[in-house]
Amino acid sequence: MLRLVGCFVFVSVVVVFAGNGLCAEGVFIEAEGLEDSGGWVLDQQAIEQMGSGYVLAHGLGTPVGDCRGEVEFAKTGTYYLWVRTRDWAATWDAPGAPGRFQVVVDGKVVPVVFGTQGAEWAWQRGGAVEIEKAKVRVGLHDLTGFEGRCDAMFFAKDRSFVPPNDKEGLRAFRRGMLGVGDGYEDAGKFDIVVVGGGMAGTCTAISAARLGLEVALIQNRAVLGGNNSSEVRVHLNGEVNLPPYPALGDVVRELDSGFRGNAQPADHYDDEKKLKVVRAEERIHLFLNTHVLAVEKNGDRIATVIGRDLRTSREMRFRGELFVDCTGDGTVGYLAGADYRMGRESRKETGESLAPEKADKMTMGMSVQWYSVEEEQATSFGDCPWAIQFNEETCQPVLRGDWDWEAGMNRNQVTEAEYIRDHSFRVIYGNWAFMKNHSRQKDRYARRRLGWVAYIGGKRESRRLMGDLVLCQQDIQQDTIFDDAFVTATWTIDLHYPNPQNTKHFPDNEFRSIAEYGKKNPYPVPYRCMYSRNVGNLMMAGRDISVTHVALGTTRVMRTCGMMGELVGMAASVCRKYDCSPRDVYEDHLDELKALATKGVGKPPRETIPGR
Repeated sequence: MLRLVGCFVFVSVVVVFAGNGLCAEGVFIEAEGLEDSGGWVLDQQAIEQMGSGYVLAHGLGTPVGDCRGEVEFAKTGTYYLWVRTRDWAATWDAPGAPGRFQVVVDGKVVPVVFGTQGAEWAWQRGGAVEIEKAKVRVGLHDLTGFEGRCDAMFFAKDRSFVPPNDKEGLRAFRRGMLGVGDGYEDAGKFDIVVVGGGMAGTCTAISAARLGLEVALIQNRAVLGGNNSSEVRVHLNGEVNLPPYPALGDVVRELDSGFRGNAQPADHYDDEKKLKVVRAEERIHLFLNTHVLAVEKNGDRIATVIGRDLRTSREMRFRGELFVDCTGDGTVGYLAGADYRMGRESRKETGESLAPEKADKMTMGMSVQWYSVEEEQATSFGDCPWAIQFNEETCQPVLRGDWDWEAGMNRNQVTEAEYIRDHSFRVIYGNWAFMKNHSRQKDRYARRRLGWVAYIGGKRESRRLMGDLVLCQQDIQQDTIFDDAFVTATWTIDLHYPNPQNTKHFPDNEFRSIAEYGKKNPYPVPYRCMYSRNVGNLMMAGRDISVTHVALGTTRVMRTCGMMGELVGMAASVCRKYDCSPRDVYEDHLDELKALATKGVGKPPRETIPGR
């Protein structure tokens, strides 16, 4: 039976924190720890930059239900409220502070409106609050539906105390107030620790578990599937079950909903199906809403990863023999000091005709997809002065946004993820307001309303972890034969660039893309692309494997990434059997890996995917 770890427990008490020269008495509340989230959603995309996950009032212009919970105060009396938040539109000096909200304490609304001060995450003062009994209900009351956000609240007994906001000071304060301490809970020791629960990570975990390994699968969202979840809504691409190892892809099929199309209703991506397959594996220990934020090493090997439960702030140590980075961003590898690349290599360096003449930091971008729905009656959507302003020449006269609503190609997809996503919000809301209220085509939009807008960005590219082999364009187009070629990739060399028409109107802040395709035959991706060349027990599957920017254009689609996961799970079983490294599998046990790939780990009989 699956062991689901990290279930929510909410406790808040008056504590005293002393550290970094600060001494504070009060009640600290992680907003994401409130037991009734109401209509607010959990956002963890910028945790490395701002120190925590936070709750987001993502209502598409309609205020969402209150996020609230019961809080225990050991002392009654006067407290001084601080709320960690930001005016997210102030990043662009935009007027209006769209993310406004208030705090409610036992039914009484605190007069201060939050989310109105400053572009950066900081503590906003809320004034004096009277606490008249030991247990009170504390909540967040959204005023706009336009992406109000709250990290934490602090009720201080000392009027003069200001909570720290620098990254290290805040982390110490947070841990002290929550009683986390300096140590970590022991989550256990595993044969393999898989970080990232997209298609690659989920397939890795299933493959390894079916071959007898004890697996920790750590996912920083509440659902599995990554870009193929209901949160991002990208359908699966690439073909499976092809030579030279037709059994690779069987697990991908088990997880596949069978529906095609991006930005479709949530049930098309069938989050529950993925969870059901994982829950059936007794050797998988699933840790949802858990974000890996540190690693510990012995020499060139990872000994543990440290994960934080985003709801309870518990920090746990996961011990393992092998670690697999399926985060997409190469987070585990980066924290472990693995060699990596980010951006485009130069043509001189790689010899690739599709590479630019000079290396740069450009990547393929993040898509924030959306769609509208038609109602029986006319609907309204107010103007958004804080959003990007459109006119007849610059507007996008469409009813939905697909993959090509893609932003941030000239920004860092890891460190600027919140910026890129928020820029996409300003585009979507500003364009929709113009089309509804001012466009010559506004009659077409009269009965349309925004039905869904993603708040988790769908990334294509960030860090790529370097292995013993770095796959490049020539290998793919010249049909280079590798003795460790396994996972057959069928997608074209699909590279994205800013749409020139969009760049003309929005230089350096594009939000629409084009795709250029390089022809290729189906080819098998080598195993040597799937383990780190300098971290001895680190493997990877997904878009962070060892390829050039150009080659990533064909390896990054999710059915292909899922097959990588199946293979990595098999390689992990060989590592355990012979107590060897991932590199040793290639050098000494390649025939055994080939035998496992020939047999596969799918559950018979193989099911036919509807619509295929």
